Amino acid sequence: MMEIFRHLESEVRSYSRSFPVLFEKAKDAFLFDKAGNRYIDFFAGAGTLNYGHNNGYMKEKLIAYLQNDGLVHGLDMATVAKSNLLNKLDDIILKPRVMDFKVQFTGPTGTNAVEAALKLARMVKKRSNVISFTNGYHGLTMGSMSVTANAYYRDEAFINRSDVSFMPYDGYLGKDLNTAAYMRRFLEDNSSGVDIPAAVILETVQGEGGIRVASDEWLREIESICRDFDILLIVDDIQVGNGRTGHFFSFEQSGIKPDIVTLSKSFGGYGLPLSIVLFRRDLDIWKPGQHTGTFRGNNLAFVSAAVALDYWKDDCFSKEIFRKGEILAGRLNAISAKYPQLNAEVRGRGFVYGLAISAAEMAREISSACFDNKLILELCGSRNNVIKFLAPLIISEEVLNEGLDILDASIGQVLQKN
Repeated sequence: MMEIFRHLESEVRSYSRSFPVLFEKAKDAFLFDKAGNRYIDFFAGAGTLNYGHNNGYMKEKLIAYLQNDGLVHGLDMATVAKSNLLNKLDDIILKPRVMDFKVQFTGPTGTNAVEAALKLARMVKKRSNVISFTNGYHGLTMGSMSVTANAYYRDEAFINRSDVSFMPYDGYLGKDLNTAAYMRRFLEDNSSGVDIPAAVILETVQGEGGIRVASDEWLREIESICRDFDILLIVDDIQVGNGRTGHFFSFEQSGIKPDIVTLSKSFGGYGLPLSIVLFRRDLDIWKPGQHTGTFRGNNLAFVSAAVALDYWKDDCFSKEIFRKGEILAGRLNAISAKYPQLNAEVRGRGFVYGLAISAAEMAREISSACFDNKLILELCGSRNNVIKFLAPLIISEEVLNEGLDILDASIGQVLQKN
């Protein structure tokens, strides 16, 4: 069944190597292969399916839209679907958070949003440099790759790597060293070799970087540095936004106010591609058509994204995410204590967690055993030694615990074999 992929598809394919079965159907927190086997999904399309596979309410609205011959492709033309999304985004998300922001629809994937954000920041500030952070991941097109830290993705793309300075993320140099103060020193010293940047770009929780969580205090200090040096603060909320940390935006808990925010992945709601950049109204210096893209008007995604925003009309969904996050954290801490030989560290907040295992090969074996036992999850971190938990936010407590039972049993099997 997998032969056609090995024969015809490029060697660049990745997830089909980790999960080598032919998937046919999916619903809520489950995937089903061609043979009818059921898999619990703790992967959720790398954070794209926060609302589950084939969300019933979204499916109903999408089918109705198509049956009514609703416009599907519209470049950036004004459509009813886009109007509905913009109104709901403003009423449900932006106004309650006092965010007087403009909305830019970019190309369909997250890296397109990052490219637009970097381009805008440089245009506004008329500076070329951007500060990014160790273990950061922001995409793999040329501009976004330049602010991505992992050498696996950067080496070797033969791009010009100038105009980006990397600074240590919170905790990178140990718990006792304040890396925000370290960054401030570089910026205040004219002989440091680091130019004052147009922008600082960061993830409040580094997903691909190994579920590294920045403290609220560190984020506030980075924001303060940006204000002191007239630097724009970009928060890349593509993977850990859209409710993944319990709030709609991952930075809400810290109280910071980014100048620019990138959203994608689960913003489309149904798994349909959709990316946007949110930015302060005064930053909107774009000229018509100055940044464009053929598929920036995915009206089907506008429909499902608008439905997804209904989850945020009150705080009930947020409270449920935090409740299940506590269950996940508690179970992972118990598993870590049960298997001390893993020398594991539990990282995360909200409903994004990682189990960092000192031996990368052991993490790979556990991930493989989980798949054999019908649980899908992926690895992250610079050494692929962190088991990442990105279950759909709508997963039931029963299925969540079933998946964690599989993880527990799989770890036991791997340790017994070793």
